[in-house]
Amino acid sequence: MSTTTLAEPCTEATADTLAAFADAWNRHDIDALMSFVTDDCVFHAVAGPELFGKSFEGRDAVRTGFQLAWQTFPDAAWLDGEHFVCGDRGVSESTFCGTKADGTRIEARMVDVFTLRDGRIAVKNAYRKDRPPVAKTA
Repeated sequence: MSTTTLAEPCTEATADTLAAFADAWNRHDIDALMSFVTDDCVFHAVAGPELFGKSFEGRDAVRTGFQLAWQTFPDAAWLDGEHFVCGDRGVSESTFCGTKADGTRIEARMVDVFTLRDGRIAVKNAYRKDRPPVAKTA
């Protein structure tokens, strides 16, 4: 009779790690965000010309990609976050809210799918509902 055992998780990251990462996004704290990612990190943004949206590879490019979110939406916020980790994968679900310079406001549910390695984020793959803008703010 053989028994099957589950492998140990490939990561030290937890749901609390992802919640802290989300908090750094809401504080617009780029240095804190970068402390969560690996040196060879990859960020696939929600929009862009590529199959995965716009991809940023490596720390410098990912830093730039993260900052673009705040440049596009200076009041960006990710609300009502829920996070889980299973092995070397993690998911954060939230409501993205943000206003562009022209007053266009986006409010839509979104999901980040993470690949985790050694307690850090190696890949952040962002998805957001394609919802029309809500009424412009005054």
